[in-house]
Amino acid sequence: MKNAQDMLAIVNEALAALPFERKPQGLYEPVKYELSLGGKRIRPVLMLMAYELYREDVSSILPAALGLETYHNYTLLHDDVMDKADLRRGKPTVHKVWNENTAILSGDSMLVLAYQMMSRVDDKHLRPVLDLFTETALEIGEGQQYDLEFETRMDVREEEYIEMIRLKTSVLLACALKLGAILADAPAADADLLYRFGENIGLAFQLQDDLLDVYGDAKTFGKKIGGDILEGKKTFMLINALRLADDAQRTALERWLATPVEADGIGAAGCAAPGHRASDKIAAVTDLYNQIGVRQLAEQRINDYFEAAFVCLDAIALPNERKQPLRDFALSLIGRKL
Repeated sequence: MKNAQDMLAIVNEALAALPFERKPQGLYEPVKYELSLGGKRIRPVLMLMAYELYREDVSSILPAALGLETYHNYTLLHDDVMDKADLRRGKPTVHKVWNENTAILSGDSMLVLAYQMMSRVDDKHLRPVLDLFTETALEIGEGQQYDLEFETRMDVREEEYIEMIRLKTSVLLACALKLGAILADAPAADADLLYRFGENIGLAFQLQDDLLDVYGDAKTFGKKIGGDILEGKKTFMLINALRLADDAQRTALERWLATPVEADGIGAAGCAAPGHRASDKIAAVTDLYNQIGVRQLAEQRINDYFEAAFVCLDAIALPNERKQPLRDFALSLIGRKL
Protein backbone atom coordinates (compact mmCIF):
# COMPACT_ATOMS: atom_id res chain seq x y z
CA MET A 1 0.00 0.00 0.00
CA LYS A 2 1.29 3.44 -0.93
CA ASN A 3 1.14 6.30 1.54
CA ALA A 4 0.13 9.87 0.79
CA GLN A 5 3.69 10.95 -0.02
CA ASP A 6 3.99 8.16 -2.56
CA MET A 7 0.74 9.25 -4.19
CA LEU A 8 1.81 12.90 -4.13
CA ALA A 9 5.00 12.02 -6.00
CA ILE A 10 2.98 10.16 -8.63
CA VAL A 11 0.60 13.11 -9.09
CA ASN A 12 3.37 15.72 -9.27
CA GLU A 13 5.34 13.69 -11.81
CA ALA A 14 2.25 13.29 -14.00
CA LEU A 15 1.34 16.98 -13.75
CA ALA A 16 4.84 18.01 -14.74
CA ALA A 17 4.63 15.75 -17.79
CA LEU A 18 1.39 17.23 -19.15
CA PRO A 19 2.26 18.34 -22.69
CA PHE A 20 0.01 21.39 -23.30
CA GLU A 21 0.87 21.28 -26.98
CA ARG A 22 -2.07 23.37 -28.15
CA LYS A 23 -1.73 26.98 -29.24
CA PRO A 24 -1.68 29.88 -28.53
CA GLN A 25 0.93 29.75 -25.81
CA GLY A 26 -0.58 32.88 -24.27
CA LEU A 27 -3.62 30.81 -23.30
CA TYR A 28 -1.86 27.69 -22.03
CA GLU A 29 1.23 29.13 -20.34
CA PRO A 30 -0.91 30.55 -17.51
CA VAL A 31 -2.50 27.10 -17.10
CA LYS A 32 0.93 25.48 -16.78
CA TYR A 33 1.99 28.24 -14.37
CA GLU A 34 -1.07 27.79 -12.13
CA LEU A 35 -0.56 24.03 -11.96
CA SER A 36 3.15 24.55 -11.17
CA LEU A 37 2.47 26.53 -7.99
CA GLY A 38 2.44 23.36 -5.92
CA GLY A 39 0.34 22.45 -2.93
CA LYS A 40 -0.52 19.20 -1.19
CA ARG A 41 -2.60 17.91 -4.15
CA ILE A 42 -5.06 16.67 -1.53
CA ARG A 43 -7.89 15.84 -3.94
CA PRO A 44 -6.03 13.64 -6.44
CA VAL A 45 -4.13 11.99 -3.60
CA LEU A 46 -7.44 11.11 -1.88
CA MET A 47 -8.80 9.79 -5.16
CA LEU A 48 -5.80 7.51 -5.72
CA MET A 49 -5.82 6.34 -2.09
CA ALA A 50 -9.52 5.48 -2.25
CA TYR A 51 -8.91 3.54 -5.46
CA GLU A 52 -6.01 1.62 -3.90
CA LEU A 53 -8.25 0.39 -1.10
CA TYR A 54 -9.60 -2.00 -3.75
CA ARG A 55 -7.11 -2.06 -6.66
CA GLU A 56 -3.42 -1.25 -7.04
CA ASP A 57 -3.04 -0.05 -10.64
CA VAL A 58 -3.44 3.64 -9.79
CA SER A 59 -1.75 4.69 -13.03
CA SER A 60 -4.90 3.63 -14.89
CA ILE A 61 -6.93 6.44 -13.29
CA LEU A 62 -4.25 9.14 -13.32
CA PRO A 63 -5.88 11.20 -16.11
CA ALA A 64 -9.07 11.53 -14.05
CA ALA A 65 -7.06 12.41 -10.92
CA LEU A 66 -5.21 15.11 -12.87
CA GLY A 67 -8.56 16.37 -14.13
CA LEU A 68 -9.70 16.78 -10.54
CA GLU A 69 -6.57 18.75 -9.65
CA THR A 70 -6.91 20.87 -12.80
CA TYR A 71 -10.50 21.67 -11.85
CA HIS A 72 -9.47 22.62 -8.30
CA ASN A 73 -6.77 24.95 -9.60
CA TYR A 74 -9.24 26.50 -12.02
CA THR A 75 -11.38 27.49 -9.03
CA LEU A 76 -8.31 28.95 -7.29
CA LEU A 77 -7.32 30.96 -10.36
CA HIS A 78 -10.78 32.52 -10.62
CA ASP A 79 -10.94 33.04 -6.83
CA ASP A 80 -7.72 35.04 -7.06
CA VAL A 81 -9.25 37.26 -9.74
CA MET A 82 -12.43 37.77 -7.71
CA ASP A 83 -10.46 38.48 -4.51
CA LYS A 84 -7.86 40.62 -6.31
CA ALA A 85 -5.22 38.48 -4.60
CA ASP A 86 -1.60 39.24 -5.46
CA LEU A 87 -0.05 36.01 -4.23
CA ARG A 88 -0.85 32.30 -4.34
CA ARG A 89 1.46 30.02 -2.34
CA GLY A 90 3.98 32.83 -2.12
CA LYS A 91 4.13 33.51 -5.85
CA PRO A 92 2.39 36.14 -8.00
CA THR A 93 -1.06 35.10 -9.13
CA VAL A 94 -1.88 34.56 -12.81
CA HIS A 95 -3.68 37.88 -13.20
CA LYS A 96 -0.63 39.68 -11.77
CA VAL A 97 1.84 37.91 -14.06
CA TRP A 98 -0.42 38.36 -17.09
CA ASN A 99 -3.72 40.26 -16.68
CA GLU A 100 -7.31 39.68 -15.59
CA ASN A 101 -8.65 38.94 -19.06
CA THR A 102 -6.00 36.30 -19.66
CA ALA A 103 -6.61 34.82 -16.19
CA ILE A 104 -10.35 34.49 -16.84
CA LEU A 105 -9.86 32.94 -20.27
CA SER A 106 -7.13 30.55 -19.12
CA GLY A 107 -9.29 29.58 -16.16
CA ASP A 108 -12.18 28.82 -18.50
CA SER A 109 -9.83 26.61 -20.53
CA MET A 110 -8.73 24.81 -17.35
CA LEU A 111 -12.34 23.86 -16.70
CA VAL A 112 -12.64 22.40 -20.20
CA LEU A 113 -9.31 20.60 -19.83
CA ALA A 114 -10.49 19.14 -16.51
CA TYR A 115 -13.55 17.66 -18.21
CA GLN A 116 -11.40 16.37 -21.06
CA MET A 117 -9.11 14.57 -18.61
CA MET A 118 -12.02 13.27 -16.55
CA SER A 119 -13.68 11.83 -19.66
CA ARG A 120 -10.69 9.55 -20.31
CA VAL A 121 -12.07 6.91 -17.97
CA ASP A 122 -13.35 3.70 -19.53
CA ASP A 123 -16.85 3.61 -21.00
CA LYS A 124 -18.25 1.54 -18.13
CA HIS A 125 -17.49 4.28 -15.61
CA LEU A 126 -17.90 7.36 -17.79
CA ARG A 127 -21.51 8.21 -16.92
CA PRO A 128 -21.31 7.85 -13.11
CA VAL A 129 -17.96 9.68 -13.04
CA LEU A 130 -19.16 12.64 -15.09
CA ASP A 131 -22.49 12.78 -13.21
CA LEU A 132 -20.71 13.02 -9.84
CA PHE A 133 -18.07 15.44 -11.11
CA THR A 134 -20.66 17.74 -12.71
CA GLU A 135 -22.90 17.77 -9.64
CA THR A 136 -19.87 18.59 -7.49
CA ALA A 137 -18.79 21.43 -9.78
CA LEU A 138 -22.29 22.95 -9.58
CA GLU A 139 -22.30 22.64 -5.79
CA ILE A 140 -18.93 24.39 -5.49
CA GLY A 141 -20.27 27.35 -7.48
CA GLU A 142 -23.31 27.45 -5.21
CA GLY A 143 -21.06 27.50 -2.14
CA GLN A 144 -19.01 30.34 -3.60
CA GLN A 145 -22.16 32.36 -4.23
CA TYR A 146 -23.39 31.84 -0.68
CA ASP A 147 -19.99 33.00 0.57
CA LEU A 148 -20.28 36.18 -1.51
CA GLU A 149 -23.79 36.84 -0.22
CA PHE A 150 -22.67 36.38 3.39
CA GLU A 151 -20.29 39.33 3.00
CA THR A 152 -23.20 41.77 3.22
CA ARG A 153 -25.14 39.98 5.94
CA MET A 154 -24.79 40.16 9.72
CA ASP A 155 -27.49 37.55 10.39
CA VAL A 156 -25.80 34.46 8.93
CA ARG A 157 -26.79 31.39 10.95
CA GLU A 158 -24.42 28.58 11.88
CA GLU A 159 -26.35 26.04 9.82
CA GLU A 160 -26.13 28.31 6.77
CA TYR A 161 -22.39 28.64 7.25
CA ILE A 162 -21.90 24.88 7.61
CA GLU A 163 -23.83 24.30 4.40
CA MET A 164 -21.74 26.94 2.62
CA ILE A 165 -18.41 25.35 3.61
CA ARG A 166 -19.79 21.90 2.82
CA LEU A 167 -20.52 23.07 -0.71
CA LYS A 168 -17.44 25.23 -1.17
CA THR A 169 -14.85 22.90 0.38
CA SER A 170 -16.10 19.50 1.54
CA VAL A 171 -17.88 18.19 -1.52
CA LEU A 172 -14.73 18.16 -3.67
CA LEU A 173 -12.88 16.06 -1.07
CA ALA A 174 -15.89 13.77 -0.89
CA CYS A 175 -16.09 13.61 -4.68
CA ALA A 176 -12.42 12.65 -4.93
CA LEU A 177 -12.87 9.70 -2.59
CA LYS A 178 -16.08 8.49 -4.21
CA LEU A 179 -14.59 8.78 -7.70
CA GLY A 180 -11.72 6.55 -6.62
CA ALA A 181 -14.18 4.03 -5.23
CA ILE A 182 -16.37 4.08 -8.35
CA LEU A 183 -13.39 3.54 -10.66
CA ALA A 184 -12.22 0.64 -8.48
CA ASP A 185 -15.67 -1.02 -8.69
CA ALA A 186 -16.06 -0.77 -4.92
CA PRO A 187 -19.45 -1.69 -3.43
CA ALA A 188 -21.90 1.22 -3.68
CA ALA A 189 -22.25 1.29 0.11
CA ASP A 190 -18.47 1.72 0.47
CA ALA A 191 -18.45 4.53 -2.11
CA ASP A 192 -21.12 6.33 -0.11
CA LEU A 193 -19.25 5.83 3.16
CA LEU A 194 -16.09 7.24 1.58
CA TYR A 195 -18.10 10.24 0.36
CA ARG A 196 -19.39 10.91 3.89
CA PHE A 197 -15.88 10.40 5.27
CA GLY A 198 -14.61 13.12 2.93
CA GLU A 199 -17.50 15.46 3.72
CA ASN A 200 -16.83 15.30 7.44
CA ILE A 201 -13.06 15.62 7.05
CA GLY A 202 -13.66 18.70 4.87
CA LEU A 203 -15.94 20.30 7.46
CA ALA A 204 -13.45 19.64 10.25
CA PHE A 205 -10.63 20.99 8.08
CA GLN A 206 -12.45 24.26 7.29
CA LEU A 207 -13.56 24.84 10.89
CA GLN A 208 -10.00 24.29 12.03
CA ASP A 209 -8.89 26.82 9.42
CA ASP A 210 -11.30 29.33 11.02
CA LEU A 211 -9.91 28.52 14.45
CA LEU A 212 -6.27 28.73 13.41
CA ASP A 213 -6.83 32.12 11.76
CA VAL A 214 -7.47 33.45 15.28
CA TYR A 215 -5.45 31.17 17.56
CA GLY A 216 -2.83 29.57 15.35
CA ASP A 217 0.92 30.00 15.14
CA ALA A 218 1.69 32.02 12.01
CA LYS A 219 4.76 29.87 11.24
CA THR A 220 2.77 26.63 11.46
CA PHE A 221 -0.42 28.00 9.93
CA GLY A 222 1.38 29.32 6.87
CA LYS A 223 -0.30 32.73 6.79
CA LYS A 224 -0.76 35.74 9.01
CA ILE A 225 -3.08 35.43 11.96
CA GLY A 226 -6.21 37.57 12.16
CA GLY A 227 -6.91 38.04 8.46
CA ASP A 228 -10.52 36.90 8.80
CA ILE A 229 -11.09 39.41 11.60
CA LEU A 230 -9.71 42.28 9.56
CA GLU A 231 -11.87 41.33 6.58
CA GLY A 232 -14.98 40.90 8.75
CA LYS A 233 -15.34 37.46 7.18
CA LYS A 234 -18.32 35.44 8.35
CA THR A 235 -16.58 32.49 9.95
CA PHE A 236 -17.79 29.93 12.46
CA MET A 237 -16.06 32.02 15.13
CA LEU A 238 -17.72 35.33 14.27
CA ILE A 239 -21.18 33.89 13.61
CA ASN A 240 -21.27 32.19 17.01
CA ALA A 241 -19.71 35.16 18.80
CA LEU A 242 -22.53 37.36 17.50
CA ARG A 243 -25.09 34.71 18.45
CA LEU A 244 -23.84 34.09 22.00
CA ALA A 245 -22.68 37.60 22.99
CA ASP A 246 -24.53 39.57 25.62
CA ASP A 247 -25.65 43.08 24.73
CA ALA A 248 -22.40 44.75 25.79
CA GLN A 249 -20.23 42.17 24.04
CA ARG A 250 -22.26 42.37 20.85
CA THR A 251 -22.05 46.16 20.83
CA ALA A 252 -18.28 46.02 21.29
CA LEU A 253 -17.92 43.33 18.65
CA GLU A 254 -19.97 45.23 16.07
CA ARG A 255 -18.07 48.43 16.85
CA TRP A 256 -14.71 46.73 16.28
CA LEU A 257 -15.91 45.05 13.11
CA ALA A 258 -16.88 48.46 11.74
CA THR A 259 -13.58 50.09 12.80
CA PRO A 260 -11.11 50.80 9.97
CA VAL A 261 -7.48 50.31 10.88
CA GLU A 262 -4.04 51.51 9.90
CA ALA A 263 -1.53 49.04 8.54
CA ASP A 264 0.93 47.36 10.88
CA GLY A 265 1.95 44.53 8.64
CA ILE A 266 -1.53 43.07 8.15
CA GLY A 267 -4.11 45.81 7.77
CA ALA A 268 -4.87 47.92 4.72
CA ALA A 269 -2.67 50.97 4.31
CA GLY A 270 -4.35 54.33 4.01
CA CYS A 271 -7.27 53.65 6.37
CA ALA A 272 -8.06 56.57 8.63
CA ALA A 273 -8.33 55.54 12.27
CA PRO A 274 -5.50 57.06 14.30
CA GLY A 275 -4.64 54.85 17.28
CA HIS A 276 -6.35 51.76 15.89
CA ARG A 277 -3.88 49.48 14.19
CA ALA A 278 -4.60 46.08 12.71
CA SER A 279 -3.09 44.38 15.74
CA ASP A 280 -5.39 46.39 18.05
CA LYS A 281 -8.46 45.17 16.21
CA ILE A 282 -7.29 41.56 16.13
CA ALA A 283 -6.47 41.62 19.85
CA ALA A 284 -9.80 43.23 20.81
CA VAL A 285 -11.93 40.82 18.77
CA THR A 286 -9.90 37.84 20.00
CA ASP A 287 -10.47 38.98 23.59
CA LEU A 288 -14.21 39.09 22.93
CA TYR A 289 -14.05 35.60 21.44
CA ASN A 290 -12.30 34.46 24.63
CA GLN A 291 -14.97 36.03 26.82
CA ILE A 292 -17.79 34.49 24.80
CA GLY A 293 -16.19 31.03 24.60
CA VAL A 294 -16.28 30.42 20.87
CA ARG A 295 -12.88 28.71 20.82
CA GLN A 296 -14.19 25.84 22.90
CA LEU A 297 -17.31 25.61 20.74
CA ALA A 298 -15.23 25.44 17.56
CA GLU A 299 -12.94 22.79 19.01
CA GLN A 300 -15.96 20.66 19.95
CA ARG A 301 -17.46 20.94 16.46
CA ILE A 302 -14.13 19.99 14.87
CA ASN A 303 -13.93 16.91 17.10
CA ASP A 304 -17.55 16.00 16.27
CA TYR A 305 -16.94 16.09 12.51
CA PHE A 306 -13.62 14.29 12.87
CA GLU A 307 -15.20 11.49 14.88
CA ALA A 308 -18.09 11.24 12.41
CA ALA A 309 -15.58 10.86 9.57
CA PHE A 310 -13.84 7.92 11.19
CA VAL A 311 -17.13 6.22 12.02
CA CYS A 312 -17.67 6.13 8.24
CA LEU A 313 -14.17 4.84 7.51
CA ASP A 314 -14.43 2.19 10.23
CA ALA A 315 -17.72 0.97 8.73
CA ILE A 316 -16.00 -0.04 5.48
CA ALA A 317 -15.44 -3.81 5.61
CA LEU A 318 -11.77 -3.86 4.66
CA PRO A 319 -8.75 -4.85 6.75
CA ASN A 320 -7.51 -2.02 8.92
CA GLU A 321 -4.05 -2.20 7.37
CA ARG A 322 -5.54 -1.33 3.98
CA LYS A 323 -7.33 1.68 5.45
CA GLN A 324 -4.39 2.88 7.55
CA PRO A 325 -2.68 5.05 4.88
CA LEU A 326 -5.96 6.91 4.28
CA ARG A 327 -6.50 7.27 8.01
CA ASP A 328 -2.97 8.63 8.46
CA PHE A 329 -3.44 11.15 5.64
CA ALA A 330 -6.71 12.39 7.13
CA LEU A 331 -5.03 12.76 10.50
CA SER A 332 -2.26 14.81 8.89
CA LEU A 333 -4.83 17.17 7.34
CA ILE A 334 -6.40 17.93 10.71
CA GLY A 335 -3.25 17.53 12.77
CA ARG A 336 -1.90 21.08 12.59
CA LYS A 337 -1.08 22.28 16.08
CA LEU A 338 -2.41 25.46 17.66
